[in-house]
Amino acid sequence: MLIASVSDFRKDIKTYLDKVARNFETLIINRGKGSGIVVMSLSEYNSLMATNHELSSRTNEARLDSAIEKMRGGESFSKDLIED
Repeated sequence: MLIASVSDFRKDIKTYLDKVARNFETLIINRGKGSGIVVMSLSEYNSLMATNHELSSRTNEARLDSAIEKMRGGESFSKDLIED
C-alpha cells in the first residue's frame, strides 16, 4: 500500500499511477483530518466488485449457511459436492 499527500501525488502523478497499474498497489491519497482517496487498478476494483456480488447473492448465502451447519453437525463433504 502506498500513501501520499495531495501535493506529492500532484508532483509525481505518473509514477504513482504506474505503480498502481503495474504492481497492483493500492494508493491512499491523504487529504487531512481523516479524509482520503483510494486509487486502485481496474482489475483490482473488478475483483472486489465480483467478490461483493458473490457474497451478496441470496443463493450463495444460503449455500454457505447450509455448508456451515453441515460442518457443525460433523458431516464431511466429498470432492464431487464441492465442485458442483
